[in-house]
Amino acid sequence: MLPAMRSHHKYSRRALVTGGAGFIGSHLCDRLLQRGYAVLCVDNLLTGSIRNIRPLLNHSNFQFIEHDVQGPLRIPGELDRIFNLACPASPAHYQRDPIDTMKTCVIGTLNLLELARQKSARFLQASTSEVYGDPEVHPQPESYRGCVNPTGPRACYDEGKRAAETLIFDYHRVHALQVKVARIFNTYGPRMLENDGCVVSNFIVQALRGEPITVYGNGSQTRSFCFVDDLVHGLELLMESPADITGPFNLGNPQELTIEQVAREILACSRSKSRLRYESLPQDDPKRRKPVVDAADRTLGWRPRVSLRQGLEATIAYFALRLATTEVASEQTRRTSSKRRHHLTVANHPAG
Repeated sequence: MLPAMRSHHKYSRRALVTGGAGFIGSHLCDRLLQRGYAVLCVDNLLTGSIRNIRPLLNHSNFQFIEHDVQGPLRIPGELDRIFNLACPASPAHYQRDPIDTMKTCVIGTLNLLELARQKSARFLQASTSEVYGDPEVHPQPESYRGCVNPTGPRACYDEGKRAAETLIFDYHRVHALQVKVARIFNTYGPRMLENDGCVVSNFIVQALRGEPITVYGNGSQTRSFCFVDDLVHGLELLMESPADITGPFNLGNPQELTIEQVAREILACSRSKSRLRYESLPQDDPKRRKPVVDAADRTLGWRPRVSLRQGLEATIAYFALRLATTEVASEQTRRTSSKRRHHLTVANHPAG
């Protein structure tokens, strides 16, 4: 059983964020604390990092618990909100252990729904645009049921998230649980992992290192990129919307860009001299991706506000600092190891 959270307030609304040490989850924890919530952050640190939440660890209304949602959570006291962001979200990470990914999507969601039912807490699911698969309808409205390959290498995530949505709406119908579902499209910003295999992070890291920019296919496939601040604001609005508003809602940027356009924009923003290198397209990689966000606009009053140029500049600045810090630490480690080897050599040298 987890210890009760410390708080200076007699009672403040209490939110649980699973995947809270991850890219989006850590930004959400920041925002909830600013809104006066007591925040319980849960993460197994598979793709999340303590680095993302380190500034929060001494906050009186913040608590971190290292835990895998595939195991039941027992939380003492009241709980008002559950945000479920627990799952690797990039192909490089969710395909590394596909069975574990599917278990996180299904068993993890089931455990958290049970917790929400026990606590009478409102539940928000971070679903994904991947539920649409490689879409035959463009752009994608929430009414589109998708074109997903259930036996392909991406199915652990695509079908896992679809099954999670099924569970959520069954809990809503059977147990009258208050639920919200957000289908999140490509999101980028500070705290992305440099090795997550996502388009923006890949391109930025390669550009800053002066390496060739890896473009899969001919670069004509499209994506829509939403800055993390806009996305988190959408999650907030959805969670606090009236109880009868469940979604699913697309949350993403309706500005559609080709992958090659994004690469060239990053080259311009970073002033990199890297060149584009084209490689074969991965299996089941969607050719086009663009959300219809009219429902979120009409119902929640939400639309993305941050321009691609603004968002890329903030993200490039983050990665530039991150890479510089990593390189300094690596150099210091190399020098320490070199000195240690030198001392060992001198100590073991026979006296002349």
